[in-house]
Amino acid sequence: MNSAAADRIAKAVLYEGYMLYPYRPSAVKNQQRFNFGVVYPHAFSDTQKGTDSWTMQTECLVQGNLAAKLEVQVRFLQLVERSVEAIAESASSDSRKFLPVKSLTVDGQTFYSWQEAVERELKIPATDLESLGRYSLQRPLHLPSSTDEEELRDTQNELKGRIVRTQQSVAGLVEVRALQVAEQVFKITVSVRNITPLEDASSVTRDHALMRSLVSAHVVLGIEGGEFVSLLDPPESLQAAVAGCHNQGTFPVLVGDEGQRDTLLASPIILYDYPQIAPESAGDLFDGTEIDEILSLRIMTMTDEEKSEMRQSDERARQMLERTETMPAEQFMKLHGILRGLRPLKEDSQ
Repeated sequence: MNSAAADRIAKAVLYEGYMLYPYRPSAVKNQQRFNFGVVYPHAFSDTQKGTDSWTMQTECLVQGNLAAKLEVQVRFLQLVERSVEAIAESASSDSRKFLPVKSLTVDGQTFYSWQEAVERELKIPATDLESLGRYSLQRPLHLPSSTDEEELRDTQNELKGRIVRTQQSVAGLVEVRALQVAEQVFKITVSVRNITPLEDASSVTRDHALMRSLVSAHVVLGIEGGEFVSLLDPPESLQAAVAGCHNQGTFPVLVGDEGQRDTLLASPIILYDYPQIAPESAGDLFDGTEIDEILSLRIMTMTDEEKSEMRQSDERARQMLERTETMPAEQFMKLHGILRGLRPLKEDSQ
């Protein structure tokens, strides 16, 4: 598996929509995030009449023999509810009471209530196609709930509030199987299901359901002793078999150097085979079809107040802001544009 190439593209996919320009919690477009690759709890999906899916399925073709080994990685984000609470003015040291607030400023630093995210991964070790053809391989996924508190004190060590970070439990099931569809050609199926219990699902909001969802979910597959078949440009002899592959919520593409066929990324957004991150890009901007120059210019023109909110709301946003503000002029000029992959036009046949 070409892990290096897959990791860079997958990282960009993982944080697609994590925070959108103007990169502030108060911005309207950041009130509803994470629209890509969400695998909701089954019960919530049923209440939405299937519009919010509880399953994700990837199907692709592998050319090889029964001894070829398949490796699968399921990656996603688990959301963390970051709640800021201010201490009640009437609260005594013996009976402290906290009230939830959208933001709290302590000694000039503002803390915002926000949804953070942590990366999660489930790895299924390399398994030969013969075994996967005899029986499906199932792996459970379980993330327990957790709560963490952080006190907010001023320079006089007086307690002003606290940050409470909460993670809800998430349960899932990943299933991998192989079916031989032609001589030395196998159809691989990877199913990801969210089986998290959810009481009273009909009254649950989307934000609450997201806390128990797999967010920005995608699958990375590697093959040893075989080759993946491009689903976008398959050989004529395999076009019928490719047409029989049914993908739900994913778009499988080859990744790595042009011509390599040992790694496949099942992305929740549409990509072409062998997607690349432009070397001129200094880092993620978390925005669909990124235009680094325009977004960087917009960040630079923010007011000091807007930059302060961006900096203090999220660690990844802070890193983005600092990277943009300290970008050397020569690096910024490289974002202006470059031509790649030009080919001469074919002359019209007479």
